[in-house]
Amino acid sequence: MNGQQNHTTRQDSAVTVIGLGPMGQAMTRTLLYAGHPVTVWNRTASRADGVVTDGAKLAATPGEAVEASDLVILSLTDYRAMYDILDSATSSLAGRTLVNLSSDTPDRTREAATWAAGHGAAFLTGGVMVPAPMVGTEAAHVYYSGRDQVRESHLAALALLGTPKYLGEDPGLAQMMYQAQLAVFLTTLSGLMQATAMLGTAGMKAEEALPELLSAADSIGDILRAGEENPGTALDAGEHPGDLSTVTMMGATSDHIVETSRSLGLDLALPLAVQAHYRRAIENGHGSDNWTRIIDSVRGPR
Repeated sequence: MNGQQNHTTRQDSAVTVIGLGPMGQAMTRTLLYAGHPVTVWNRTASRADGVVTDGAKLAATPGEAVEASDLVILSLTDYRAMYDILDSATSSLAGRTLVNLSSDTPDRTREAATWAAGHGAAFLTGGVMVPAPMVGTEAAHVYYSGRDQVRESHLAALALLGTPKYLGEDPGLAQMMYQAQLAVFLTTLSGLMQATAMLGTAGMKAEEALPELLSAADSIGDILRAGEENPGTALDAGEHPGDLSTVTMMGATSDHIVETSRSLGLDLALPLAVQAHYRRAIENGHGSDNWTRIIDSVRGPR
């Protein structure tokens, strides 16, 4: 009796990971080290060599991988890859939970949830908000959306990857948050490279420039929090009090960045995009408002 009970517990804790890029490998190892039996599958089978050495089982087909566990985690390039891989295994999906941690658009995420339900599978969207080396650490967190009962039933395994942050039942919400976070991240990276290139024209090496620029990037959060006790409250209320950094002032700064970049022969795509936000706000009569007024042009016509 006890042997059977232990076997059942082991089967219940089994996890399948499909997609073995750096993120998939990190998740596989995190689950293995916590004692979960992990089955893996990847289109390039050799990518599984390392995790198989660490104790994972390599499935011969996607269907075999799905059938090995109730919980199937997908770490793929995009959602198209999910269909490409699982279209041959749809007969095995009934009763499984698919947790797709791949990047794509919120609409494609919602379509995938409907597709999974049509094959009898539960579906959770997830967005891992740390790079692969940080998976499973205290710094890791993962946004989820979909039916909360589904998340709760697999919470012990999912929590190993990073602190779960549940956003709601709409499958697109976690993907939306993931893309929003990456919008901040990628724009910041481009800004850092624009600034590094700018300083490079004056002979400053990146190893000198980046520490200063990173300090500026680190301070942005503190600056915004200092301006408002609960950042975003005024935005939600449609208020843009221009007692500090006005659209006109920030717009003039964006003009100077464009002029400097042009004179140095640098690419103007990023500076012009930023400048356009402020120019539109000024054209619409909001020059004396706080810089947050540029959200109107970002939102587009309503």
